[in-house]
Amino acid sequence: MKKVVLWMLVLLFVLPLTAHAYIGPGLGSGVIGVVLGILTALFLALTALIWYPLKRLYKLVFKPKESTPERSDTVDTL
Repeated sequence: MKKVVLWMLVLLFVLPLTAHAYIGPGLGSGVIGVVLGILTALFLALTALIWYPLKRLYKLVFKPKESTPERSDTVDTL
């Protein structure tokens, strides 16, 4: 009996007769906007997680050596 009810529910959800709903023309642009927003967020997250540490490592490895001025032990007097 439970299997019959389960199959009836599955068929009810899989094979609907009609859908009484209206999807306006603005839905397409809304879906495109949401998809582009999600893709942009993923790209920026990957950029933050991958690019910035690599950039810091690059600066650390290839940082030019700062030359320190030579120190003289004599004091110049006027």
